[in-house]
Amino acid sequence: MSHFAKVVDGIVVKVIVAESDFFDTFIDDSAGEWIQTSYNTVGGLHPENRPLRKYFAGIGYTYDKDKDAFIPPQPYQSWILNESTCLWESPVVYPNDGQVYKWNEEATSWELV
Repeated sequence: MSHFAKVVDGIVVKVIVAESDFFDTFIDDSAGEWIQTSYNTVGGLHPENRPLRKYFAGIGYTYDKDKDAFIPPQPYQSWILNESTCLWESPVVYPNDGQVYKWNEEATSWELV
């Protein structure tokens, strides 16, 4: 089984699962383009070393043709896109002290939960 994302004007509007053989004969004349995606790919990494388009596509994700990558929506205004992984990163590194934190956008910092 393979996964395909329907992209219209650079935005994912639908994701389906289809047999590769079936998909080749699938007829869809609505606007947009079907692009294969892999749920095993996160940040350009894949457990079997077969990454596909940086990230598994989701509805509302952006497809960047130049990077050939699906990019999730920006979680917070202050977060910055890592151009190599296509993942959003906070401007402040997550504390590595074994405790749980949540992001405070107003203070642009991590808060202890």
